[in-house]
Amino acid sequence: MNFNVTDIKFDFEGDFDDPLTLEEKVQITFDSLGVWEADDEDDLVDEISSVTGWCIKSIDYVLQLK
Repeated sequence: MNFNVTDIKFDFEGDFDDPLTLEEKVQITFDSLGVWEADDEDDLVDEISSVTGWCIKSIDYVLQLK
């Protein structure tokens, strides 16, 4: 199935030696928007987390029908 991710919030909080800049956070978020292929919502979240390396706090998407 194709999911069009319209909004996503990552968990950028935590104790890191090298924290992300605001620009890096914006770029990661921007790069995660758009169409992703996944089996279901859980797979979608796993796929995006795997690609970005960040946990997802919330996600909004539209299921694209063919």
